[in-house]
Amino acid sequence: MSYFADVFRDLKNFDPNDLTDMDTIGIWPGPVKAIIALFIFIGCGIAGFFLDIQNLQTEIQRVTAEEDTIRVEFEQKAFMAVNLEAYRAQTVEMEESFAQLLRQLPSETEVPGLVDDVTDTGLGSGLDFSNIALAPEGVQEFYIETPIEIDVTGDFHDFGTFVSGVASLDRIVTLHDFSISTRDDSFLNMSILARTYRYKSDEE
Repeated sequence: MSYFADVFRDLKNFDPNDLTDMDTIGIWPGPVKAIIALFIFIGCGIAGFFLDIQNLQTEIQRVTAEEDTIRVEFEQKAFMAVNLEAYRAQTVEMEESFAQLLRQLPSETEVPGLVDDVTDTGLGSGLDFSNIALAPEGVQEFYIETPIEIDVTGDFHDFGTFVSGVASLDRIVTLHDFSISTRDDSFLNMSILARTYRYKSDEE
């Protein structure tokens, strides 16, 4: 009992104003020092606890964001897996369409025959040819462009029939740079640049 009585007496006789004077810390009663040390210990514990909680919250946010990213990637891959057969079928269809387009592009040896087809189409439309000749080829990244210079004589109806006939050829032929001039008679002179395209081989 005497120990607790001494502690109670020290606390009763302690002036709280001494807490503001750090120079008197050496003469503070032992119980006061113990209580202050306990509060400091508890404060550090609480500060550490909340600091750890904050770090955990940051980690949870990071993991949550990573989980969302993984979930989106999983959903995308799952969708692709479910539609894999449809993608394969679409790829086959695209390859077949590409092959069909390639078949519409004349090879180098077929270009003269294509010129003959254009000529026959013009003659069948009632046009008279004054010139049809191949111009220098233009090399592009995936194909080679072959221009064909054409000069013909006829009327508007013949020109329309000719353009329609060229468009219906099995090979791809495009018409550019139309130039039409009048003559003394009822006919017209037309200059036109036709272009056909062929696939560029690995050697080219």
